[in-house]
Amino acid sequence: MSYFALFCLVLALEREKFTIFALYFRDYRAMETRFCLKDSPTFRMIALDEVDSTNSFLRHLDTSGDQRLTLATAEFQSAGRGAGTNRWESARGENLLFSLHMMPGNLPVRRMFAISEVTALALKESFDSFSLPLQGRGGLSAAAPFTPPLEEEGETTIKWPNDIYFEDSKVAGMLIENDLQGALVQRSIIGIGINVNQRRFVSDAPNPRSLADIVGHDVDRRLVLERFMERFMNYMPTLDASKLDALDALHNRYKSCLYRFGEEHEFVDEMGVFCARIIDVEQSGHLVLQDKAGSLRRYEFKEVKFRI
Repeated sequence: MSYFALFCLVLALEREKFTIFALYFRDYRAMETRFCLKDSPTFRMIALDEVDSTNSFLRHLDTSGDQRLTLATAEFQSAGRGAGTNRWESARGENLLFSLHMMPGNLPVRRMFAISEVTALALKESFDSFSLPLQGRGGLSAAAPFTPPLEEEGETTIKWPNDIYFEDSKVAGMLIENDLQGALVQRSIIGIGINVNQRRFVSDAPNPRSLADIVGHDVDRRLVLERFMERFMNYMPTLDASKLDALDALHNRYKSCLYRFGEEHEFVDEMGVFCARIIDVEQSGHLVLQDKAGSLRRYEFKEVKFRI
């Protein structure tokens, strides 16, 4: 072997060692900042084996006078719900099923869609913290964020109003139930299902996919939960303070992460199939589409569907 070839081999090995160190250091730093799931004056966690639904459990839990954020998790839900009459499929012990009970304090009813925005952004950002191996490089592959820099490798987005998508597949969804008191949101129960390690889905859900299937290996479910909670808690002061400029900035960030924003695609409403593009989501949560004729169409949740 020539000296030049030997030099190139040593250089390649050093690069691999550096990559391993960089990935280890990044993950070590992430571990340092993960949200602690232990009970505290401001947080408590209830771990359940099986329940009808974590949303129903928290709704019937006595939380009178409790200002803490309460998290209820379950290994299995016998009646897990999605939005409307949808059911959420989840194999026992393979995914994350949990609900959060929170009291946002000063959030006006007219801005309660911010709860959906905060939760969707926290989910997206927690997924973005995982690594997606780059394909076709051979040997030790470099790692990319879960949102890869190359468009053809896919990305995580928020499908209006709050599903989390990777490319055209659903990896997480939520059901939010709000109780109102006058002009303010009194409390909110946020139910979340995340496809973590399940690879085979047997329901008629059209496009489910799991985090493990995307990254190519099983993922520690507790780590996913901790990373979500860390990001959710980072957004909590925005909800608690409910200052309009901060809520507006949150809303703009949410819109910047939308699935198919500005692209022309098919949608379905009560009148049938039509082509349109998303041009806005209002602060109230209404979706605004512009069809091929240039007409604006405004929808509440469940009034329109994406054709995927």
